[in-house]
Amino acid sequence: MLQCIQIYTMSRYVSKAKTKWRKHLIGDIGRTQTEESLHPSISLKKALVSVAIAANSSGGMHVVLLPWLAFGHILPFTELAKRIARQGHRVTILTTPRNTRRLIDIPPDLAALIRIVDIPLPRVEHLPEDAEASIDLPSDDLRPYLRLAYDHAFARALSDILEAAPAPSWRTDWVLTDYAAYWAPEAAARHGVPCAYLSLYAAAALGFFGTPEALMGRGRHAKTAPEHLTEVPDFVPFPSTVAYRGHEARGMFRPVAVADVSGVAELHRSGMSIAGSQVVGIRTSMEFEPEWLRLLGELYQKPVIPVGLFPPPPTQDVAGHEATMRWLDGQAPGSVVYAAFGSEAKLASAQLEAIALGLEASGLPFLWAFRAPGAGADTGDEGTGGGLPAGFEERVAGRGVVCRGWVPQVSFLAHGSVGAFLTHAGWNSVTEGLANGVKLVLLPLMFDQGLNARLLVEKKMGVEVVRDEEDGSFAPKDIAAALRRVMVEDASEELGMKAKEAARVFGNDEANDQCLRDFLRYLSEHSRHS
Repeated sequence: MLQCIQIYTMSRYVSKAKTKWRKHLIGDIGRTQTEESLHPSISLKKALVSVAIAANSSGGMHVVLLPWLAFGHILPFTELAKRIARQGHRVTILTTPRNTRRLIDIPPDLAALIRIVDIPLPRVEHLPEDAEASIDLPSDDLRPYLRLAYDHAFARALSDILEAAPAPSWRTDWVLTDYAAYWAPEAAARHGVPCAYLSLYAAAALGFFGTPEALMGRGRHAKTAPEHLTEVPDFVPFPSTVAYRGHEARGMFRPVAVADVSGVAELHRSGMSIAGSQVVGIRTSMEFEPEWLRLLGELYQKPVIPVGLFPPPPTQDVAGHEATMRWLDGQAPGSVVYAAFGSEAKLASAQLEAIALGLEASGLPFLWAFRAPGAGADTGDEGTGGGLPAGFEERVAGRGVVCRGWVPQVSFLAHGSVGAFLTHAGWNSVTEGLANGVKLVLLPLMFDQGLNARLLVEKKMGVEVVRDEEDGSFAPKDIAAALRRVMVEDASEELGMKAKEAARVFGNDEANDQCLRDFLRYLSEHSRHS
């Protein structure tokens, strides 16, 4: 029997935008704009009708998911969608056509319960035409233009979906929003639909920023200068080192705390999303962050519920990487360092060179998921080819493997020969590493990663690479020292024990599913149709 994933595309459109949007939008010159392209709800209604006829209509809720346009957000939202569907609920994921093609794979047995609605982005000046995720941007300076396009297209799309559901089984019960969709709670409320904020960040990373009002720049605890990011807030009632280093604070303050061309600062988006939501779900567990979860409940004055860690299953397709898997098979158990730095950070050539020379100097076997400067998101795009020292691959031949393009990271981390993970400390990667009981060597690069690194060092689950406090630079010797400390020196045994303990939390599917069931039970009991 032919199985089809339900994917529906909303036409590109030009609406009456707010001034801050209209200023940057570019009309589709030369294209014929039919009534349907000007009013995407028409085609969307047709799609919803066909879905309602085909879908399983028995019981359960219908939940709309609104991930931000970044790989590190779309992938965990998709994994969550699968887990929600396995509990018997219907899910709609809003994304874009290119992101659907390259990221979203729905199993045939869940195809009737998960609907993907593709929303083309409008043309925005300075935004590359094929940019549909943050990884597609040649410069971080263009992130605000992607947010602008996202706001313009997805706010309208959400309203259309909430208006258009033709059958009771696909009337929306809840909207689950990522941080970026600050307009989602108000849009949902206009249609009588409750909204939940779903955090892909650790509870500690959220807790550090305080109340929604503080996130929006109001009150005594607002982060209005870089130095406010370098101290543990006085409302944290337990000992903690979770705060940014000076170089981290100076580098990230303007990108996250100052309003950009979209008209809204990153932190302000989070604050509005949380303030307007009825409940907050956190990608964590009570076993891992009990004190931070309790603090968030006090700060937000609303239910804060851990939804589990939902790491992806270690059953990725390794096609094209068979030789690498055979190399791993030939290494001693727990002897290999796996190095990877996520899809967001754009490492400079000097940083990549320091990492390469550090891996070489460590004397340890390693596997590096290498992205050259300028490398894109799609498999096979290897960038400009820079970043590796001359002769590096020849010198480490046999001991080190460099993989370019997409890699099956979860399968690598699950391999018995991998003992440590040199990582940027993004929460997705941390979750994948600890779910497999791998020791962590932490090199935070942006966003919440510095806070994650402090938390993990506190819990003795990782070692952080020493860096220059002024500019954040690091030398090969700093990389090598951290790797050897984790793999062969005194800290190795304790870190190994802690990593195994963490695997019993992060990698426990039953415990993670129970967290999700508890969260879904709350949503069901507080649904507009309950």
